[in-house]
Amino acid sequence: MDKFVGKRLDGRYEIQEIIGIGGMAVVYKAYDNVEDRIVAIKILKEEYSANEEFLRRFKNESKAIAVLSHPNIVKVFDVSFGEVFQYIVMEYIDGITLKTYIDRKGSLPWREAVNFTIQILRGLQHAHDKGIVHRDIKPQNIMVLKDGTIKVTDFGIARFARNEYKTITDKAIGSVHYISPEQAKGDVTNEKADIYSVGVMLYEMLTGVLPFEAESAVSVAIMQLQTEAKLPSTINSSIPRGIEQITMHAMRKDPNARYASAAEMLRDLEIFKKDPDVVFEENVFVDNSPTKYIDDFVDPNREDEEDEDEEDVGRKDDKSPVIPILTGVAAVFGIFLIIFGIFAAKFLFGSSGSAFPCPNLIGQQYDKIAESKDYKIEVIQGYSANTEYGIIYDQSPTAGKEIKKGTTIKAYVSMGQKTVKVPDLSNYDLSKATSMLKSENLEYEVVERPDENVAANTVIETSPAKDSNVYVGTKITIYVSTGAPTVYVDLPNVVGLSKDDAVKLIERAGLVANTTTVESEANMKGFVVSQSPSSSTKQVGKGTAVTLSIGSGESTNKFTLKVELPNDYVSQYGNLSAWTNGGSTKSQTSEELDLWRSGASYSFNFTTKEKRMTILVKVNGKGSSSYDNYASFTVDCKTGKILKSHTYTNYPTKSNTSSNN
Repeated sequence: MDKFVGKRLDGRYEIQEIIGIGGMAVVYKAYDNVEDRIVAIKILKEEYSANEEFLRRFKNESKAIAVLSHPNIVKVFDVSFGEVFQYIVMEYIDGITLKTYIDRKGSLPWREAVNFTIQILRGLQHAHDKGIVHRDIKPQNIMVLKDGTIKVTDFGIARFARNEYKTITDKAIGSVHYISPEQAKGDVTNEKADIYSVGVMLYEMLTGVLPFEAESAVSVAIMQLQTEAKLPSTINSSIPRGIEQITMHAMRKDPNARYASAAEMLRDLEIFKKDPDVVFEENVFVDNSPTKYIDDFVDPNREDEEDEDEEDVGRKDDKSPVIPILTGVAAVFGIFLIIFGIFAAKFLFGSSGSAFPCPNLIGQQYDKIAESKDYKIEVIQGYSANTEYGIIYDQSPTAGKEIKKGTTIKAYVSMGQKTVKVPDLSNYDLSKATSMLKSENLEYEVVERPDENVAANTVIETSPAKDSNVYVGTKITIYVSTGAPTVYVDLPNVVGLSKDDAVKLIERAGLVANTTTVESEANMKGFVVSQSPSSSTKQVGKGTAVTLSIGSGESTNKFTLKVELPNDYVSQYGNLSAWTNGGSTKSQTSEELDLWRSGASYSFNFTTKEKRMTILVKVNGKGSSSYDNYASFTVDCKTGKILKSHTYTNYPTKSNTSSNN
């Protein structure tokens, strides 16, 4: 039994279960008594708590993510670095790793892979903007929630990029299948190392396989340095050309040939999403610098091992930063000369003179755009679901279009994705709650659960919780009460009992007795004839209403008296009518229910509570009001049997009855 499970940490966090074990820490699911929420707590393993290097790395992770606040990055709520144990309290993620997701599904549909990659890049761009490089991007560190939301986790070997540029020998690397070539060599790593790892993950999502596989971690690291990956389309021919180009662009060996930023890669992904048939210019992806073969690289002991993360600022073998700086200056100067040559050529050889291609502003930070005397820039702010705050996501005129000097270029600057607060829906009925979410442009799903303290069809809580800042379009889970949990009791069989005894027995069982009177035999008067639910239902919920049918002691009898006549009888003598009560009541009024004629036959339908009845069937004499011809029938009303009959004058004697009981 783990020593933390079942215990309360610092009098606040109730540890429930282990949900993950890493190289240097164990992650637990816990309940925060103060904030009334479920959290994840990462506790440094006891064998490392006295190790300064591991402790420094653990603290580094908490510092890194403590400054981050983004929907696609796991949140940190609390940290503690005591003498006995050290822990980080984080947002609890109810999901699986992207690695598990890929293993279950194999290759992913390109739309799903693009959706996941966009979310990962948004989180990384936020981290990069804060000066933090993750350096261990891999599917094992990406969580997939049930609604498809992505969370980037585990910043254990993250570095602050602004400090990292000062360090040339940086030995800390991530998992060997996803590390960039510069990480494998032990060179300086910046944001582009994360871009490379994202490219490898995108490759794996699209194809279901890793770009580089070998028997040992060392061999894989060498392949990261020296081997070009197969094109994804050679593995999965259904992969569109555009997404393949984006993948390979992110995986260039030379960092300078990769995307300059997560925002730049996001821009191409958005272009591809809008037009999956797009094919980017090939020269954008050409790496003109041959791959260098380097023997001096970090040798990771195993794939997922956490390596050293030392600054090594004062080492004698540090490479001088002067040469890379001079190389960069020369490259920038060369680019300047090329651009200058293009403009000079257009001016000297018949160009329109004042016309020139509109510059590309998309992907740039609006506050860092260089001023120009040739054009003006009008900044227009707007929300963009796919672009980080402060980045230009659209422009008018479009890049490359010929414009004249003095033209105003409209630059649409992202205010980020629009966020709203989750409204407090507790104690609202479901229809009102869903209406409120729709008004905030939020999606929702309803989950029912019993709650003895909240009325049925009323909201208990939401996830994310009330007042949480979420993006427009986020799906909110509404937990709706079904009322108190159902308690089941045995249903007694009370058929045949008296009304009073039956009611007492039903109420004693915790049920509600309802009674109704029904027709019955005389011996069932005042007794239960039937019950609903029937006694075959063994158990019902406590408080269920049980309907008891109490006998009246009276029953209704139905029968039909049929008189058959010769074919010409009616034409000679006229119609028939039935009389009851000794011939004083005509059947068409109170007693008779029906009288109908069919061919040469007459049928009389009777409904009565009488047990025995005498019926006179008279012939309405044709052209006369006298009734000279008639017959008398004494009938058992329950069975319909004729007990006695008598015919007068020339009335036909053929007749019969039938019972409808």
